[in-house]
Amino acid sequence: MAAWAYPPLQAADLEREADKALANELEWLLRSLQDSLASLKEGLQECAALLAPRDPGSTLVLSSLRSESVKGFVTRVGTKIVKGDIHLRLSSLPPPRGASSTHLSLSSSPETPELVLDQLVSVRNLVHQSLDVVDVSTWTGDPLNASFISGQLRLLYETITEARQTLKGDEGDARGNWWESSASQNIFNPQLPPYLSFHLSIFDSALVLQLRTLEPNTPTHTPTAFTADISLTGFSLRDKLFGPRHRPHDEAGDVFTWNGEEVRVKEKIRVESQDPSLMAVMAKLTALQHEVSKWISALNVLMGRDDTD
Repeated sequence: MAAWAYPPLQAADLEREADKALANELEWLLRSLQDSLASLKEGLQECAALLAPRDPGSTLVLSSLRSESVKGFVTRVGTKIVKGDIHLRLSSLPPPRGASSTHLSLSSSPETPELVLDQLVSVRNLVHQSLDVVDVSTWTGDPLNASFISGQLRLLYETITEARQTLKGDEGDARGNWWESSASQNIFNPQLPPYLSFHLSIFDSALVLQLRTLEPNTPTHTPTAFTADISLTGFSLRDKLFGPRHRPHDEAGDVFTWNGEEVRVKEKIRVESQDPSLMAVMAKLTALQHEVSKWISALNVLMGRDDTD
């Protein structure tokens, strides 16, 4: 079948008809995006509901694998940990006299400070910001203005991406530095033992507990002339005889400022518990991020923009 038109169009007419067809496609896309934004808003509202405080909350087991080092649970309601009961058996933390383990329990007193998960607060705020962007795109401005909608979609994509990355917890800044954001001793009843850091964070939609026993960073002895001489090459006599020691954990030998004091980490243990609600939020945010990315690409094509990014 012939693929040409008769009578043939002039070049100027052909270009004008092509521009007209492109404009019609762009208008159709902008109108259809309003329905798509309504569906996206429903997904964001589902994420907000999963992050909202709702009794009885999520009870998560926090226990070490193949050992009795950590055994217990915590209960998360919204962005807060409202209940917790954990038993520790650490070689560097002797239990109280007459007990077989060190017991950590969140205080139920009304005066007790709240144990808030800052990452979840950030994720919740970003989800609400995304909902605001959708409302502005729907009810404010011209929904058929391609430049306006394009800018709103990019802002929406960036906000959803930030929420997803915060929930994933890839970056250390998102999870917080343990020496700056360890739980307060006053949260527990009885209070935490001295030089014990209790740090909760979110990593890949799981609740992660990191416990560290600490010691003051004070010199224990002054090296003699002999020990100074044999360490000039960077190896001690023991290292020459038996080889270098293996670090018991990745922070061994490092110095941190914790509660205004320089400390070293004696023992470190990490346990995690997958949170089904947070996994659902992650799945929804990933799907929404992908959808907005497709809308941006389609809009760029019809607007004649470079979509290489």
